[in-house]
Formats: sequence, structure tokens, C-alpha cells
Amino acid sequence: MKKTIHPEYIDAEISCACGNTIKTRSTVGKMHVNICSACHPFFTGQAKFVDTEGRVDRFRKRYGGK
Repeated sequence: MKKTIHPEYIDAEISCACGNTIKTRSTVGKMHVNICSACHPFFTGQAKFVDTEGRVDRFRKRYGGK
């Protein structure tokens, strides 16, 4: 590898809006994100799947009985 063309790989800190901080390595020293795995509903188990307009029931009525 050529020594002069690659960016410097340094310790980095990612901070979330919920207050969680993650230490990793990156070419950018500090990053700020709005949502992380500690506060995202999918990862915390609080995700709710909403059936809008009864689409699942319409599908089952149309194709379920065959």
C-alpha cells in the first residue's frame, strides 16, 4: 500500500440524541446520529406493525380460501 494516499484511521466517538455513546474507529473523529440501536424501536422490541385499511384481511379474504 502507498503510505501517502490513505486517510488516517483514528479512534472515533459516535454520540446519539438519546445520550448513548459508542466508541469505534473511523476516518472521522466525532459523529452525531439521531437514532441508534439502543433507542430504535426495532432493536428495543417496541416496534408495532400497523395494518392500515385492513390490507391483511383483504388479502386473506381474496386469496386465503383457495
